[in-house]
Amino acid sequence: MFGQKIKQLRKQNNLSQSELARRTRIFNQSQISKIENNTRFLKANELKIIADALGVKVEELLNRPA
Repeated sequence: MFGQKIKQLRKQNNLSQSELARRTRIFNQSQISKIENNTRFLKANELKIIADALGVKVEELLNRPA
């Protein structure tokens, strides 16, 4: 659901999946890949952690289109 938007923002920030994972402090690269491919779903608090790691508000991740 949010995977494409997360991937788009990650690439805009020139971050690898590993670097984004490191910034979150709770995910690893494999989990970020699954999130981006919408095979791992996020809890509300996890969405906030990713938004913070990307330097955006949660609302930006919720907006469509990606």
